[in-house]
Formats: sequence, C-alpha cells, structure tokens
Amino acid sequence: MRLGSSVWARRSLRKGLPTRRRLAAVASLDTGRKRKGSPPLVGVIVGRFSVGVVQEAFVHVVIMGCGRVGSSLAKALERLDHQVSVIDKDGQAFRRLGHDFHGQQVVGNGFDQRVLIEAGIERAGAFAAVSSGDNSNIISARVARETFGVEAVVARIYDEKRAAVYERLGIPTVATVPWSTDRFLRMLLPEGTATAWRDPSGTVAVLPLELHEDWVGRTVRDLQEATGCRVAFVMRFGTGVLPDSKTVLQADDQVYVAALSGTVTDVAAAAAHAPEES
Repeated sequence: MRLGSSVWARRSLRKGLPTRRRLAAVASLDTGRKRKGSPPLVGVIVGRFSVGVVQEAFVHVVIMGCGRVGSSLAKALERLDHQVSVIDKDGQAFRRLGHDFHGQQVVGNGFDQRVLIEAGIERAGAFAAVSSGDNSNIISARVARETFGVEAVVARIYDEKRAAVYERLGIPTVATVPWSTDRFLRMLLPEGTATAWRDPSGTVAVLPLELHEDWVGRTVRDLQEATGCRVAFVMRFGTGVLPDSKTVLQADDQVYVAALSGTVTDVAAAAAHAPEES
C-alpha cells in the first residue's frame, strides 16, 4: 500500500546509483531497514485498523523460483518500486513475468553462490525461496542467510514437518499445505468460528471473538476463565493493545484470542453469551 507520492533522491553508498525513500505501510514481508537519524514510527488509522508507517528504503530483493508464486511476488515488489532479481533454472519460466517487468532475470540454481552473486545477493535486503523443491528452497535460504548475511529470508516449504524444523533453525517458512488448509477453513466454517491465524501444526488458532454486550466492563481474566481461551490482543480505537488480566473490556473492542483448535466453536459460543454473575 502506498501512502502519498513524495519521494526524494539519494545515492547508494555501494553503487552510486540513485535510490528513493518513501513512507510506506508495514507489510508482512518488511524489507525496509531503519537508518540512523530516520524519523520515528508513525501510526496511521484507517477505519478501525491501525497501520504502522515507517520511513522505508527501496531495497534489492532476490527471488529464487519463477513459478506462479515467484512471478507474482516479483511483479508485486516491482510495483512497490523495489529492485528485483529472479532466479530460475528454466529460462522459459521468465515468460510469466511479462514484457513490462524490468527486473533482472538470471538462469541457474538458486543455491549456487555464483548465480546468487550475479543476481545481486551481496546488496540484497531480502531473499525469497519459492521454487517447487523443498530442499532447494531451504539450502538457498541458508546460503543467503549464513553466507551472504541477508536479514530478511523466507522459504516456501510443502512438508509441514520440515517447515517446523527449519523454523527452529531460524529460517522463516511458509508451509504451503497448512496455510492452504487454513484458508479453506476460513471460507468453509460458519461466521464467528473462522480463524485469523493457525500454527503450522493446526493445534492453536487465533480468532476474533464476537462478544455479548454484557462483557463490557468485565475484565480479561473473567473472559478467559469463562471461555477457556487466552486473550492475545485487543484492537481499541484502531490501535492494537496487549492487555493483562486486569484490563477492562470496553465497548467496540475487537478481542482476538488464542485457543486450541478443537475448542474454537465452544470458545466462540461462550463469548457470544452473557457472562454469569459471580
């Protein structure tokens, strides 16, 4: 999401090439690096949601894999004015990028250091491994992180058990099967039981609760004891709040709770009823 259009030119310390800086909404893949002396974080309220805004530098992003996900990610990043290099061992795959893509296209294996250097990994601020092979993705992600020191590294993994292992190694992963399963659950389950997030094993879910009006004025502790869940955070006046057990619920609060997947329906049902008088 782009906020405003004012930009100013500066020169890259490494290449002497002009770059630009802008105010941009914080995304799930935060490729911006906060520099010394840059403005502090600013909050912008859009409707009922709070959007964090930082001074974000345009960076170089290397993507391994030019399938449907890789090509879509590359084009999205370029639309946000980031510099993008795409690696794929099949040169024909770059046709998915279209004629209006201006980023670099490199033929080769994404875990080959020479190929990565050609794609500009040494100046990259982010690396995404989204090829069709789990092994290739995790090897290339580790090379990017451990050999070239890229800070923002993400790997797509089909095998959810492997994904959990690589997460423990410090490589953020997107486990395709659990993620897709959760998306289907959100669309198939009745309103009120859909989750906002689910862990890769499917054990813990985070969901917004529709509270009965009588919960206003009661504490977070009361809600947790009555529903068996844990309150994760509260959206209040467009701002996220981390409550403690004594926090009092207010009108128009949007309460997000963590619950075991098998208890989601019961938690939602308990919150929809008036609390029992103590």
